[in-house]
Amino acid sequence: MNISKKHFLFLAAALGVITLYFVLRLTSILSLPLFTDEAIYIRWAQIAKQDASWRFISLVDGKQPSFVWIAMIMLKFFKEPLLAGRMVSVLAGVFTTIGLFFLGNEVFRKKQDKKIFSFTKETVMVGLLSSFLYVIYPFGLVYDRMAMYDSLVGAFAVWSLFLLFLLVRFRRLDLSLISGMVIGGGLLTKTSAFFSLGSMPFLFAIFDWSKKDLKGRITRFASLCIVTFVVANIIYAVLRLSPFFYVVATKDALFVYPLREWITHPLTYFSSNLNALIDWFVTYFSVPSIILLILSFLINRSHFFEKSVLVLWFIFPFTYLAFFGKLIYPRFILFMTLPLIPLLSYSIYNLLEKYKKRYVWVLILFFSFAVYIYVDIGIVYDFKSSHIPFADKNQYINNWSAGNGVAQSVQFFTKQAENQKIYIVTEGTFGLMPYGLEMYLVNNPNVKIEGLWPIKDIPPANVVDMISKVPVYAIFYQPCPGCGGPGGNIPPLWHATKIASYRQGISQSYYSIYKLLP
Repeated sequence: MNISKKHFLFLAAALGVITLYFVLRLTSILSLPLFTDEAIYIRWAQIAKQDASWRFISLVDGKQPSFVWIAMIMLKFFKEPLLAGRMVSVLAGVFTTIGLFFLGNEVFRKKQDKKIFSFTKETVMVGLLSSFLYVIYPFGLVYDRMAMYDSLVGAFAVWSLFLLFLLVRFRRLDLSLISGMVIGGGLLTKTSAFFSLGSMPFLFAIFDWSKKDLKGRITRFASLCIVTFVVANIIYAVLRLSPFFYVVATKDALFVYPLREWITHPLTYFSSNLNALIDWFVTYFSVPSIILLILSFLINRSHFFEKSVLVLWFIFPFTYLAFFGKLIYPRFILFMTLPLIPLLSYSIYNLLEKYKKRYVWVLILFFSFAVYIYVDIGIVYDFKSSHIPFADKNQYINNWSAGNGVAQSVQFFTKQAENQKIYIVTEGTFGLMPYGLEMYLVNNPNVKIEGLWPIKDIPPANVVDMISKVPVYAIFYQPCPGCGGPGGNIPPLWHATKIASYRQGISQSYYSIYKLLP
């Protein structure tokens, strides 16, 4: 096989992987209703795009701003706000796909190869398989199709790990600076990027411990790690330009216990956290992939320490979250699982190399990919019945936090406001309502939107006053004790007629539109 043919086959395979990636991510990308967090992030991006003084608006709620900044750019290219927000994650997933190719190629390279970029048949195949596995990875598929932070967090995590592998092997200042900048970008996305810095000591497992100039090489590597740490934190310090920087720590404390609080009950929640995390991991990662993960250490004994580093990059944050987690969701572990994907690819490649019979190849590929493909079909075409963790299905389609009905209400209100002014009140002042309506209607001069919380037994005086002037509508979608049933019911003393009601998946929660009466 000549070189040009090798290049052609590689390019064809790479193009096929990227094409499949976009097909899976873009097919019916708007079929999943607007989730409450998506509404928040997209609305922030719209505000920041219109007013430069609000570029750090996400810090008001303790969220880092890089997702919002990229969404601002996407809003210039996509008219549909939800599509613009979700395209941030789609593009982040592209970088994850490419990053996993380079990571898979780098981890399993020959130690004696001194080129900074080295490609062999084995490493290229492992890299391509890593990219392909991510393309069909259900965990990645869910979050690459949503306007959430987690896909972007994963992209930074993969590239950070790849650059740190290069750093420990080549000990160059430019690699130290670049890795610091990439980790810094991760820190501007989510606090979990600090795990990339905290995991750096694990890199000594793949350090060259040969005796020649050992002390000098250790000193240089340790110094470069310090440079990476400093650069990342300098970039993170950009957030201090906002007076709301302190809210980040407050927000983090809602999801993980601060040390001073944790030591009062160190193991109280460990068991329940660990059970939930393991369940989410097994459901998304799948049992066949866990078997392939174990096989990667048995089928070929080479690169033991490199494989161990990938596993430690998962175990460290996973264990931390089990101990310190206060309010946890499946999406928190997405970035942790990505370093494991090259290990699956390594097992698949070695199995295919070991067994050459065609029917064995079919069995290997079926075992490796069938579960992922089956789950992917459900995610794309029937999310409410897909085989993903209940916690995610509950949040994104089967609960009040899902936004089934938002698109329909936007169409209804747009039509009502064509020739008259209307006034809309929403249950809630932050989240799905009113942000889900503001995303589409805030610039309509005939529409005024006001969020209300808490909801009282009777409507506020200003709302009652508006009823005699213009049509007044109300959105109710959250559970309402005393309202006679599940979410979506209006309090009895709010005199109103129901216009429409939309069920959230297979739950008993409803998103309801009412017209208030005098």
